[in-house]
Amino acid sequence: MNHKIYRIIKDRILFLEYKPGQILNEKTLADEFGVSRTPLREVLSRLVWEQLVRILPRTGTMVTEIEFQKMMHVFQIRFEIEELVGRLACEKITDNHLNNIAKIQKEGRQLLNRKDRKDLMNIDFKFRDVLYEAANNPVLRDISQYLYDLTLRLWYIISDRGDWSDEVQPLLDEIKQTLEALSKGNPQEVGKLRSEFLIKHFARIRMKFLGGSSRIPEA
Repeated sequence: MNHKIYRIIKDRILFLEYKPGQILNEKTLADEFGVSRTPLREVLSRLVWEQLVRILPRTGTMVTEIEFQKMMHVFQIRFEIEELVGRLACEKITDNHLNNIAKIQKEGRQLLNRKDRKDLMNIDFKFRDVLYEAANNPVLRDISQYLYDLTLRLWYIISDRGDWSDEVQPLLDEIKQTLEALSKGNPQEVGKLRSEFLIKHFARIRMKFLGGSSRIPEA
């Protein structure tokens, strides 16, 4: 699979350059990237597996729509998965990992005075990558990343609503408190924090996306 093309198309989907429900024309994409349809279809097949696109018979490849009920189910699983990521990361954390998180925290503070939704997501990407690296479990990383990607578009949509600091500050708080807990070397505390912050994140998304109640779905 051509990973460069895969990353470009996936980013366009995650950051809503390709809208939910949009049909992707294989020939147009193949011409853009200067490849035949075969490598392009390999990329699209991967994105089908990731549930970011789906094949419509006699129509083409469509970017999947965002179904909030499905997102609720995904978040229910993520609450447990992220706790495990936190625990394993804490068990194997190194000074280099802690230093990298501190650098990410410093970089993230700059977004308080500069609205850039992609940069906000990228701060979260970098933070998560350090945790994945520390946890050192490729299977867990793949599962966690797959679920994260399914919910990212929903976050990207609501991140443009309301006060910008309402999106930046919670991430900064999450990074700060996670860093402090990692430094103490308490896996249970880190795992609990990862789950608690994700629950708050979901509640904020639900409130902004649907309005009204921010009740967390029962497991």
